[in-house]
Amino acid sequence: MPSSFEKTRKAIAKKKGPIEAIHQYSRDSKRLHRAQARDDKLGKIAAARNRTNQPYIERASYFHEALRQNDGKPLQFDVVQELIKGFVHQYDEELNEMKKARRPGRPASAKEDLLRVKITNLEKEFQNGFLTPELTVEEDALKFEKWEGSWAFLTGIKWVRISSEGKTQPSSFPPRGNS
Repeated sequence: MPSSFEKTRKAIAKKKGPIEAIHQYSRDSKRLHRAQARDDKLGKIAAARNRTNQPYIERASYFHEALRQNDGKPLQFDVVQELIKGFVHQYDEELNEMKKARRPGRPASAKEDLLRVKITNLEKEFQNGFLTPELTVEEDALKFEKWEGSWAFLTGIKWVRISSEGKTQPSSFPPRGNS
């Protein structure tokens, strides 16, 4: 998709000729500047959106890989709970290595603190209800197996929250507060 700046530059070049001939304080140069600022702003917004969406895409790819290893067949509920436990504790080894590498008496590094917070948040989510695609129903599992990695496809898949006690409740995607 062409950017706002490119469209504006093309329109001005068609009207005036080469862009280099535009005066520094002319209306056209201000149009170009506004278009460039808009493109920068939209780029920053898109980057922020991608950063917030990335954990959910990683989560979906983890369960997608597990579903592929099962040849696209629906998974048993206890298998799904084991997968969730594996996802929650995937950073434990890295955290333990960082603790061992740290000299005694030294404070934890920022990366170690981030890992600890991430693990705590995942464990808390698992207690309250871990958001996961519906993998126990054949129709939903087949639909999820067709996922190609895009964010838009994930909104059409059925999602559930599975708690550590084994309770399952339907949920919406993307999550908005308590769903």
